[in-house]
Amino acid sequence: MIDPVARGRTFEVLIDLSLEAQDAQTVAHFEQTLTQAEEVLELRRLFGTPDYFVRVAVADLPAYETFLSQTVMTIPRIKNVTSHFTLKTVKPAA
Repeated sequence: MIDPVARGRTFEVLIDLSLEAQDAQTVAHFEQTLTQAEEVLELRRLFGTPDYFVRVAVADLPAYETFLSQTVMTIPRIKNVTSHFTLKTVKPAA
């Protein structure tokens, strides 16, 4: 995997996402679509709410809006999307 920073993707967004249904077809399509998106650094299916945690890296806010509207929101049966932008990193991951 190529480092997102090296590709000019220094704007990181954390997404909480829920689906309308948890049937195998819905889940498989959602996971396959986001796994193939080069902006997605991490995709976790969670126990409880929300259904998924997604970490993406893009160039800037307009690039995120494009990713959200043209990739995420085109996936059928998306129920809720909450985006989080980092204000300050207090303790970075090791």
